[in-house]
Amino acid sequence: RGAQLGILVRAAEVLERAERVDVLALDKTGTLTEGRPALIALEPNDNTLLGLAAALEQGSSHPLAKAVLEAARQRGLAIPPVTDFVNIPGEGVSGTVAGRALRLTAAARPDTVAGSEGATVVELTADGAPIARLAFADRLRSTSVAAVGRLKAAGIRPVMLTGDNAATAAAIAREAGIDDWQAGVKPQAKAAAVASLKAEGRIVAMVGDGINDAPALASADLSFAMSSGADIAMEAADITLMHNDLNAVVDAVELSRAVMRKIRQNLFFAFIYNVLALPLAALGYLNPVIAGAAMALSSVSVVTNSLQLKRWRPNRAK
Repeated sequence: RGAQLGILVRAAEVLERAERVDVLALDKTGTLTEGRPALIALEPNDNTLLGLAAALEQGSSHPLAKAVLEAARQRGLAIPPVTDFVNIPGEGVSGTVAGRALRLTAAARPDTVAGSEGATVVELTADGAPIARLAFADRLRSTSVAAVGRLKAAGIRPVMLTGDNAATAAAIAREAGIDDWQAGVKPQAKAAAVASLKAEGRIVAMVGDGINDAPALASADLSFAMSSGADIAMEAADITLMHNDLNAVVDAVELSRAVMRKIRQNLFFAFIYNVLALPLAALGYLNPVIAGAAMALSSVSVVTNSLQLKRWRPNRAK
């Protein structure tokens, strides 16, 4: 049933852990938001500088890289080659373009770019000196607000962990209805934040889709990865979601709870059957033929009860 809903579970014991989750740590980009940011501001607005940024981003799979390359394509820019390219998880990228050592990382003061309120701002430096700033906007997924509401209704506290600046994080968290969030969180700090929640006695799940999320995914009690994300994120995840929708996380938790309820029901049926049938058999009230038939009937009832899960639907579809 999980596969039919686009929920791919790595192992059966994962469902046991999913039932007990009470905190969900989640990334912002590509999880809460659409993961398709667009360039909304470039200061100074110089095509040469945009071309340098695009040259750096050629080797990156980050959503911001796609936005830079798309902006360069729309302006018809020729993109020069890059050498010595380095992807710095949680920080940005660096490389050499036209003999200049370039670096593209999060801006220390995002508010200095006009019209960038609530946007993601990165800074381009050449040979250590800042030469440009780029601001990006990414829309919240249309399903995220409802999904956050379902999480809270299921008794799961959402906590957003993002490498973005505080202004952007606050804007997205407010729009999504998330009360707990942390900004400027690098990959290892995400893992530390998950460990801190676990130290409080929480059962922590983590959902993400990028390279930056892999350490946190590995340290969580339960991990979810979006199928559109990086391979390393899916490799680290216990559950892969084929639909890039936070609702699928809630579906997976609800499914795990339904499965565990069925398991407990089946154990109860088996217990009652044995409590009633064993004394009767011991006292000679059941002959072997009837006892064998009763045993088979017990197995059939358990299987029939389990097959009801094929008709199970998540709350959003009821």
